Amino acid sequence: MVKIRLSRGGAKKQPFYHIIVTDSRSRRDGRNIERLGFFNPVARGQEERLRVDTDRVDHWVGQGAQMTERVSHLVTEARKAQQQSA
Repeated sequence: MVKIRLSRGGAKKQPFYHIIVTDSRSRRDGRNIERLGFFNPVARGQEERLRVDTDRVDHWVGQGAQMTERVSHLVTEARKAQQQSA
């Protein structure tokens, strides 16, 4: 099964997450199929907190990929931000 989930990066006490498409059996930070965006939970000031390629998310969901609960919330947040800016 293909999943859309978070992969952790960054330093200790400075988390940074990539939103990735991967096989559900692979490790959290293991091999991925495609990177769809990022999430920076400790963004300050003018730093970008969230970026998601929603077109590619729709493509993968159409192909049968399952989103984790956290990624689902982030994608919803990104879509709201896109609607407000448009």
